[in-house]
Amino acid sequence: MVDQRSIGVALLYLLLLMLLESTLEQQVQQRLSSRIEFTALFELRSSLGLRSRDWPRKVDPCTSWNGIRCENGSVTSINISGFRRTRVGKRNPQFAVDSLANFTRLVSFNASEFLLPGPIPDWFGQRLLTLQVLDLRSCNVSGVIPLSIGNLTNLTTLYLSDNRLTGQIPSTLGRLLSLLVLDLSKNSLTGSIPSSLVSLRNLTSLDISLNNLTGSIPPGVGSLLKLQILNLSSNRLTSSIPAQLGDLDSLVDLDLSSNGLSGSVPRDLRGLRNLQTMDFGNNGLQGSLPVALFPSPSQLRIIVLRNNSFSGDLPEVLWSLPELNLLDISHNNFTGMLPNSTLNDNATAVVLNISQNKFYGGLTTVLRRFISTDLSGNYFEGRVPDYAHDNSFLSTNCLQSVSSQRTLTECVSFYAERGLSFDNFGPPNSTEPPATESRRSNRRIIILAAVLGGAGLVVLLMLLLLVVLCFRKRSTRNHRGIDVGAVPARETSLSPVEGINFSSLGDLFTYQQLLEATGDLNDANLIKHGHSGDLFKGILEGGLPVVVKRIDLQSIKKDAYLSELEFFSKVSHPRVVPLLGHCLEREHEKFLVYKYMPNGDLSSSLYRKKSSEDDSLQSLDWITRLKIAIGAAESLSFLHHECTPPLVHRDVQASSILLDDKFEVRLGSLSEVCAHEGDGHQNRITRLLRLPQSSEQGSLGSSTAICAYDVYCFGKVLLGLVTGKLEISSSSDTEMKEWLEQTLQCISIYDKELVTKILDPSLLVDDDLLEEVWAMAIVARSCLNPKPSRRPPMRYILKALENPLRVVREDNTSSARLRTTSSRGSWNAALFGSWRQSSLDVAGIPAASTTRAEGGSSFKHSGTTGSQGSAQNGGGDHSSSRRRHSKEIFPEPPKPQQDIERKDRD
Repeated sequence: MVDQRSIGVALLYLLLLMLLESTLEQQVQQRLSSRIEFTALFELRSSLGLRSRDWPRKVDPCTSWNGIRCENGSVTSINISGFRRTRVGKRNPQFAVDSLANFTRLVSFNASEFLLPGPIPDWFGQRLLTLQVLDLRSCNVSGVIPLSIGNLTNLTTLYLSDNRLTGQIPSTLGRLLSLLVLDLSKNSLTGSIPSSLVSLRNLTSLDISLNNLTGSIPPGVGSLLKLQILNLSSNRLTSSIPAQLGDLDSLVDLDLSSNGLSGSVPRDLRGLRNLQTMDFGNNGLQGSLPVALFPSPSQLRIIVLRNNSFSGDLPEVLWSLPELNLLDISHNNFTGMLPNSTLNDNATAVVLNISQNKFYGGLTTVLRRFISTDLSGNYFEGRVPDYAHDNSFLSTNCLQSVSSQRTLTECVSFYAERGLSFDNFGPPNSTEPPATESRRSNRRIIILAAVLGGAGLVVLLMLLLLVVLCFRKRSTRNHRGIDVGAVPARETSLSPVEGINFSSLGDLFTYQQLLEATGDLNDANLIKHGHSGDLFKGILEGGLPVVVKRIDLQSIKKDAYLSELEFFSKVSHPRVVPLLGHCLEREHEKFLVYKYMPNGDLSSSLYRKKSSEDDSLQSLDWITRLKIAIGAAESLSFLHHECTPPLVHRDVQASSILLDDKFEVRLGSLSEVCAHEGDGHQNRITRLLRLPQSSEQGSLGSSTAICAYDVYCFGKVLLGLVTGKLEISSSSDTEMKEWLEQTLQCISIYDKELVTKILDPSLLVDDDLLEEVWAMAIVARSCLNPKPSRRPPMRYILKALENPLRVVREDNTSSARLRTTSSRGSWNAALFGSWRQSSLDVAGIPAASTTRAEGGSSFKHSGTTGSQGSAQNGGGDHSSSRRRHSKEIFPEPPKPQQDIERKDRD
C-alpha cells in the first residue's frame, strides 16, 4: 500500500511545478518581444529627454522602466506623469512623441504635468486606435484639438485640461460613445458647446469650465442620464438654465457659476435628488427661488447663489437641510425674516453668507447652527444675542450697540415701506428722541476735538521746527553711507474690516478641509515661517495643490491679515499671487489659501540641485532672470501707478517674488501693503517751512518717497540677479553697505567690461547678452540712489527692462545724427521724463575710473543736453571734457524748448 505521506509530497511538488511554470510563462509574456516597440521606446526616451533613472539602458523596459506596462510582449500603457527631463531635454522641449505610432496595442498614455509644448499631432486619431485613456493635463499643450480625435472610439477617459488650447470644441468628439470622462477645462476654447456632445450617453463627468465658450447650454444635456459632474463655470454662456437638467437624477455636482445666464431657475430641477453641490453664482439670474428646487430628502451640502438678482423670500426648507455645509446667497435681493428655529435641531452647518440682501427683523436661534456668518448689508434690528457675536459680520444693518450701522433715516424708511415701525436706536426708557441726543453728543465731540486740535497744532509746529533744524545740521555733513529713505509707517494701512468684500475673496474653506489638505498642518508640509504666518503646502480634495497660510492672532497683529484680505478684495492682477479662499471660523487662528507656485520663490529658484543624485547646483539662465525682473517690475508698476490711491508693497525681496511652473512672476508677501493718497498736510507744512529738499530721508507723507522705498528694494533684487547674490538682502546693514560700495564701483555707463567683475560666475552670456546684463546693472544702480526723490518711478524702470539694449546703445541712423541730442539721450529723456540721476548720488562713494579706453564701448555720450550736435561739428573738445567728468547714469533730458525745436525739425 502506497504511503499517503509520499502521495501528499508528490502532489505538493506537482503543484509547485505548475505554479513555477505559470510564473515563468507570465514573465515571458510581460517581457517586450517586439523589436519595433523596443526601438520606439528608446526613440521616445530620446525625443522627450527622459532621464536614465526612470528609463535605464540595458534592461528590459517592461520589467524595469517606470510607467511602462506590457501584456503578451507588447506595450499597453505608458505613464510619464510628473517625470523630469534631462538638462539637454530641457533646452528645447517639444511635443515630440512620433514613436507612439509604433505601439499597436497601446491602451493608455498619461503625460500629465510633463511639459509638451506644441499642438497635439493629427495622427493621434489615426494611429492610436486602441487608446482608451489619454491624459494630457497641465502639459502646456497649445493649438486646436484635432478633429481626428473623434476616431478614437475606444476612449473612455480624455483629459486635456489646464493647457493653452484654442479654437472650438470639435463636434467629432460626439463619436466617442464609450467616453466616461471628458475634461477640457482651463483652456482658451471659444465658440459654442457642440450639440453632438449629447450623444455621449455613458458620460459621468463633463468639465469644460474656465474657457471662453459662448452661446447657450444645449437642452440635450438632460439626456446624459449617467452624468454625475457637470461643470460649465467661468465661460460666457448666455440664455437661461434648461429645465431638462432636472432629468439628471445621478448628478452630484452642478456648477454653472460665472457666466451670463439670465431668467429664473426652472422648477423642474426638483429631480436632482442626489445633488450635493449647486453653484449658480455670478450670473444674471432673477426671480424667486422655487421651493421644489430642494426636494426632501436632499443631499445638498454646498449652495452658492451669490451675485445674482434673486428676490422674494428664501424657502424655509433651506434652513434645515441636514447635510448643508455652506450657504452663500450674498449680493441678491432676497428679503424676509429669519425663522425662529431650525426644522431639524440636529442639523449643523459651517458657513452662512446672506450679506447684501434685504433681510430684516431680529436675529434668531437659527444662527446657532452656523459656525461663521456674514449678515452685513441687510436691515436686521434689535439686540445681538450672545451666540451671534463670535465669528459674525454684522455691519450695515439696523442693530443696537454695533458699530458701522445704517442711519436712522434709512432704517425707518425701509421698515415703513413694509408697514412696520422702527425705533430700534433709542436707548431704553429714554424720553429724548435718539436723533436729538445724537446731535448733542456730536456737538460735544466737535467742541472737544477743536480744543485738543488747537493744542496739538501748536505742539506739532514746535516739533516741525526742531526737525527743520536737525535736517539742516545733517545736510551740512558729508554722508558716506547708504540710506534707503523712509519706510512707511504701520498706521498707513488699508481701510478697516467693514470695507472688505468677502464675496470676492475666493472660496470659503472649513478648518477640517484645510487640516486634511495639509496633513493636520504637519511639519513635513511646512514651507517656511513667514513674518505674517506659517506657510504649508496642501492638496485639496480634488487634487489641486495650494499654499495655506496659518495666522496665529496671539502672536501676530490682527490688522496684518485684515489688510491682506482688504487688498485682495479690491485688487486683482495677473502678477499678484491668486488668493483661492480663506477660513476665518476659528477665534485665534485664521487661514488664507493661495495658488501653489511650483517653482517657489526667486531666492530658492535661482540655484537648484541638478537632480536628487547630483548635488551640484544649476542656476537660472539670463533670459529667465530678465523675464523675472520684468515680471516683478510689472507687478510693482501696477501697485504704484495703476491703483488709486497708490499701493506700496514694503516687502520687496527675492522671497516675495513667487514663480509659477513657467517662471512667470506672481508677487507675494502682501501683508505689509499699505495705501497712500498723495501729498498730505505734513508735506505742505514741510514745504512751507522750507525743509531742505536734499534730505536723504524724504518726507514720510510723500507718495514719491514711500514708493521709492519699493524702488530701492527692487534695485537690490536686480543687483542680486546680476551678481547671483540674492542672499545679501538678509545680511546686516554694515555688510550690505560694504557690499554695495564694492559692487556699485563696477557699474559704469562708460565701461561695459567693468560689470564682468561682479557678474554671476554661473552665467554664460555672449556679447549681446552681456549688454543686457550691463543695462540691468545700470538700472539697479539708479534704483539704489540714497535720495528717494532721485530714484526713477517704477513705470520707467519697467520700460528700461523691457528695452535693455536701448539703455546702452545709440541709434546711428542718419536722421538721428541731425538731432541736437543723441538718440540714446532722447530715448532716455522720453523714458525718464524730468527725472535726473547722477552717480555722484549713488551710495556717496567714489565711482570707478570713468575714462573710457580706446576700443571700449561703442556708443557716444552727451555731457550736457544738446551737446552732441556741437561735438559732431567740431565742438567736441569741451563736450568730451565735460562728459568724462559727468558720471551720469542716464543723460539729462532735453529742456522743453529744445523738445519743441526738435519736433519742428522732425
